[in-house]
Amino acid sequence: MEELFVKLDEIQSRCVEDWHTEEQTDFSDDLFGLVKEQHLQNFRLWHKEDLARIPDADDSIIAGVKRDIDTLNQKRNDQIEKIDEYILSWLSSNKIPMKESSELNSETPGSMLDRCSIMALRIYHMREEADRSSATEDHRNKAKAKVETLVAQRNDLFNCLFNLIRNIKEGKRQFKIYRQFKMYNDPTMNPQLYNKNT
Repeated sequence: MEELFVKLDEIQSRCVEDWHTEEQTDFSDDLFGLVKEQHLQNFRLWHKEDLARIPDADDSIIAGVKRDIDTLNQKRNDQIEKIDEYILSWLSSNKIPMKESSELNSETPGSMLDRCSIMALRIYHMREEADRSSATEDHRNKAKAKVETLVAQRNDLFNCLFNLIRNIKEGKRQFKIYRQFKMYNDPTMNPQLYNKNT
């Protein structure tokens, strides 16, 4: 399983670059496909968030972007849970039980991969700033230093993920899927939506 996560590190970084040319639209139903599909939601969110911050954007554009962000966030969280479900299924099929007596990890593998996904996007765009010819030399140098820090942070996070999987296999740690139960998109849970028809 650790070998798979090493590939996921490379996949996230490569996808950010590829999708700036053309987004992927179909995904396999294995761990790679699930991680790519989750990563795509973050990729789209990143660029929607950029649009939301245009100072002179029309209110109607901002409203549309906000709705898109809500939808993408819902998909992103759904995919995190699917990744965790896949990993739990993989552990079970490989007869690797998580001991109830072992320490509980506060974050799931899916949540950690989500953070790595966001950091892959941040690194890509910070590198753009480091290479931007229209920026000052000082700006580019600061951006380069930030890239180095971000890469180190992302590597640390992947190492934490590798250690979690290793510790689970050794019976030292466990994780649980904590359902998000997002309410804002649910017409039966959000009072602004269900009161609209009364």
